[in-house]
Amino acid sequence: MTEEPAAGDRRLVAVLVAPAMAAAAPPGIDPAAFLAAVAEDSYELAAGLDFVTPVLVTGVPGMDEIVWPGTPVVEIDPGLSGSALVAAAFTALSAAVPYGGQAVLLSGDAPDLPPLLIGKLFRELGRARIAVCPAADGGAVAIAAHLPYPGWADAGFDDPDPVKALRASAPGPRTVATGPGWHRLRTPADLGLLDPGLEGWDNTRGLLASGGHR
Repeated sequence: MTEEPAAGDRRLVAVLVAPAMAAAAPPGIDPAAFLAAVAEDSYELAAGLDFVTPVLVTGVPGMDEIVWPGTPVVEIDPGLSGSALVAAAFTALSAAVPYGGQAVLLSGDAPDLPPLLIGKLFRELGRARIAVCPAADGGAVAIAAHLPYPGWADAGFDDPDPVKALRASAPGPRTVATGPGWHRLRTPADLGLLDPGLEGWDNTRGLLASGGHR
C-alpha cells in the first residue's frame, strides 16, 4: 500500500520491460512467454497500488497486451542499456505523462516485489531527490525520482552499486536515499529466490508450474 500524496503531488509507478529480461527463462520455458509473465506480474503490482498511476515503459513489441485499458504505454529504444536506458525511460515518461510529480521506475523482472517497498520509496522522496531499492547481488530493483529526472543522475539497473554511483554525482549528501532491498530474476538460478508463500506473481507461478519448475 502507498500513502495518499499531498494535494497536487501526482505519483507514477512505471514498469520498465526490456528484451534482456527474457534471459532468466529456465530450460523448457519459452523466453518470450516468460518475459510476458514476469512483466505482467510486475505491472499488476503497480496497477494494484492506491494513489498512483501505473505506466508501462518498454521497447518490446506486444507488451501493451498485458496492461489494463487506459494504461499509458511509453515506447523507448530497445537497444538501450545501463544508465542511458534509465535516463531515456524517465525522459520519455515525463513527456508522455506530464502530470507526474514523482515516479518509481520498476524493473519488470521483479514479479514478487512486496508493494510496501514501493511505498517506502515514495516516502524517501519526501526528503531526497532520488531513492533506490537495491537488488540482491548488486544493481537496483527500482529507482524513484522527482520529475524531471535530474541530469546529474548516472546509474543503471545493473550497475554494481547504483547508490554509490548516484551519490558520487549528486549535488548534496542527502540527495540520494535508499529503501529496503529485494531481488530480480536475471538468470534461471534466480528463480530460487521466488517465495511461494508470497501472494501475487500468479502469471510467473503458473508458467513455471506448467514447465515443471515449481
